[in-house]
Amino acid sequence: MACIVDNPDMALASVWDIFCRVIDNLGDLGVCWRLSRQLARRGVQVRLWLDDDEALRWMAPQGCPGVEVRPWTQPLDLDRITPGQVLIEAFGCEIPADFVEAFAVQSQRHPSAWINLEYLSAQPYVERSHRLPSPVLSGPGQGLTKHFFYPGFTPRTGGLLREPDLVQRQNGFHAASWLAQHGITTRPDECLASLFCYEPHALPDLLVRLARHPSHLLVTAGRATEAVRACQVPAGLRLSYLPYLEQDDFDHLLWSCDINFVRGEDSLVRGLWAGKPLVWQLYPQQDLAHHAKLAAFLDWLDAPPGLREMHKCWNQVGAARMPALDLAAWRDTVHQARQRLLEQSDLLTQLLEFVAHVTR
Repeated sequence: MACIVDNPDMALASVWDIFCRVIDNLGDLGVCWRLSRQLARRGVQVRLWLDDDEALRWMAPQGCPGVEVRPWTQPLDLDRITPGQVLIEAFGCEIPADFVEAFAVQSQRHPSAWINLEYLSAQPYVERSHRLPSPVLSGPGQGLTKHFFYPGFTPRTGGLLREPDLVQRQNGFHAASWLAQHGITTRPDECLASLFCYEPHALPDLLVRLARHPSHLLVTAGRATEAVRACQVPAGLRLSYLPYLEQDDFDHLLWSCDINFVRGEDSLVRGLWAGKPLVWQLYPQQDLAHHAKLAAFLDWLDAPPGLREMHKCWNQVGAARMPALDLAAWRDTVHQARQRLLEQSDLLTQLLEFVAHVTR
């Protein structure tokens, strides 16, 4: 893994500091690592500050040239660190005061940008709030201005992370070869499904539904594996338990399947880019705020009734019952959504343009 030289004279415009707290579902880390990788490929040097980097051992075991992972400890070791031109506060993680103080000093000498990278949603407030300034009125950052940057699904939002060569890589991908390399055997006329989930109440119903037709369920490591093993698996359903996958291989898994059950933010985006039928499980919130978030996404997706019912069942919204899996109709829906997204500017391109605007 290439490291950043802690040199105060380095070109600050090429250095970004990204702060991320790792939570149980790992979605925050997944987004920040993808963002860091894409920035590095654009020639930006990235310091990714993490309070827990253990998951990167399987998510990104080879690291990435141009990305330095630094421990987010208290206090930070800032003796040899000069904050870069851009500070990313991922998902409201609250930048440590000592770093903000050093960033404020640096900002007096060089134009800088402090970006609050927010969570993904299709709700109306995203378009209203995207790019809004937030003056810092107190504390070590007093006098600075944060800007909200909202990922989203429409042209009036920050868009989604997307690699420039995504479509070309997908067109050259051979699912059968990838599956064989991972010891997964397939059978003719068998539905191949991936499962990346928390502990959905409707999981036993899904297993029964899949078992009604020749199906093979590929279960991701961690909570999904534990959830399936806690169920009585019906006869006729084939299962494969997967190891933890690197980010690129997780994408390959989604590209290989006929339907993908995804969870959280990062895998939803990757499921959309896969262009296959998908069912999204949101992170459940006690105040049920995820219900409105789900409804907004389904409206943007223009989901047909069966796919809406499936999402409600999977997320335990109301008294929804599991419908039949209409893969052909659901595939068309996701494919059309993917085409709309491909016509929009991706998140990194927009972020780079916005930073250039606020630092000029």
